[in-house]
Amino acid sequence: MWNLGKFEIKGKVVLAPMAGITSEGYRKYLNTFGVDFAVTEMVSDMGLIYDNDETLSYIKYQKSDVLTGVQLFGSKPENLAKAASKALTINPDIDFFDINMGCPVPKVTKTGAGSALMLNPINCGEIIRAIKNVTDKPVTAKIRLGYNEVNFMEVINELEKAGVDAIAIHARTRKELYAGEPHYDLIKDLRNKMSVPLIVSGNIYTLDDAINALNITGAEAVMVARGGMGNPFLIKQIKTFYETGQRLPNPSFLEQVTFCLALAKSLIEEKGEFGAMRIYRGIAPKFFSGFANAKILRTILATSLTTYQSLVNILEEFKNNLI
Repeated sequence: MWNLGKFEIKGKVVLAPMAGITSEGYRKYLNTFGVDFAVTEMVSDMGLIYDNDETLSYIKYQKSDVLTGVQLFGSKPENLAKAASKALTINPDIDFFDINMGCPVPKVTKTGAGSALMLNPINCGEIIRAIKNVTDKPVTAKIRLGYNEVNFMEVINELEKAGVDAIAIHARTRKELYAGEPHYDLIKDLRNKMSVPLIVSGNIYTLDDAINALNITGAEAVMVARGGMGNPFLIKQIKTFYETGQRLPNPSFLEQVTFCLALAKSLIEEKGEFGAMRIYRGIAPKFFSGFANAKILRTILATSLTTYQSLVNILEEFKNNLI
């Protein structure tokens, strides 16, 4: 058990923020597998300040049994603080704020936000202080090893001095994006050098990936991001292992079909059928990675989904051949 501000966290699984993916419908379904807390897709500070409809929709979610934080991105402390205040007037049920200091995407970094913030560790600390001044909610930060050069320890020191409640670190630099192996060796025993809880991220695709990342770093938790897309059962595998020591087997093809259909329903409930199925073309194929002879199925799912019934029909067509 560990603490995120005033909240007691019992387990070791955090549902990571992913732009365009971790909407309310996605979180609602994946949370059922045992998520300890979740983070929204990233929310623009200026989008909130200027009442952008799409931005506002990201924070208008219903209160959940699973702690849910809003991830803000921006570059100026005063704007991020203003955005946090406004978010709470719109949705007082926000449990905490997470500040995006790790996104490597150029359209974010060119504005000085995301991982570009790591170029100025002092500003990173000022952002946390500014938000802490306008709310008593916990404030966390998600960082990387660095922008081009590795400087995560300098950034962590500034964040801790500013009163950050927890830090998540993705074990790559900005220039590495999501390619290659994450450098967990560079953050070996990192938790021992910190005064706040640590969450680690990067290539958590299997239970063993999670175990290794936690053992190497001493972190309180792992973030499940791309590894959970198409494999929500990974969350339950990690949760169960750390609660009981039991290693649950990987899900069967039929179990993956069930999970795939259930997540689709959750997204349709949130976004409507047309919008959900457009997004689902990028998610549904991932449920069947690793299954022999499923390449054609994945291709059809990526190109032919239009309705929930089309999803059902495609899966039925392939089910008998792939069990």
